[in-house]
Amino acid sequence: MSSPAEPVLIAGLGNPGPRYAGNRHNIGFLVADELADRIGGRFKSHKCGAEVVEGRLHGKRVVLAKPLSYMNLSGGPVAGAVKFFKVPAESVIVIHDELDLPFGTVRLKRGGGENGHNGLRSISKSLGTRDYLRVRFGIDRPTGRMDPADYVLRDFSTVEKKELAYFIDRCADAVGAVVSEGLAAAQNRFH
Repeated sequence: MSSPAEPVLIAGLGNPGPRYAGNRHNIGFLVADELADRIGGRFKSHKCGAEVVEGRLHGKRVVLAKPLSYMNLSGGPVAGAVKFFKVPAESVIVIHDELDLPFGTVRLKRGGGENGHNGLRSISKSLGTRDYLRVRFGIDRPTGRMDPADYVLRDFSTVEKKELAYFIDRCADAVGAVVSEGLAAAQNRFH
């Protein structure tokens, strides 16, 4: 992670606006909102193209960001925040939905491919690297023949909603562990 003077940028991915608020694709926003509550901050619109809040998480300076662009254009606002707040790419944590994990599963990793995730593809292109941290929140694959693109833009099911707050809390704990303990220790705790 970054030196004590440099902040960690935590970008929660989603789509802006009330129409998408409860969608599976917006889990990054939901976790970022939980983290903002934990640091006692409120998101405000920023010139980098994201809503941001600055604060301390486990004693470490953090900037939380929710891009104001649609998911597939997340890279511009994330790169803008990286530049404005002077955050090295290795100190960027991106929280996103993951079709290839069971609902509520949290997995942490650095780098790797985008696995068809347009938000990650946009971020990798805008940052010029894939070497940033990812906090992957499992949303499961759709059953039957439903197109995954339609599935991610649907709200969580009634059954999922009953457990969602618990899993958001756990995902926020995992982000906090990455910030305070580093990736390897957080993986040992949450995998």
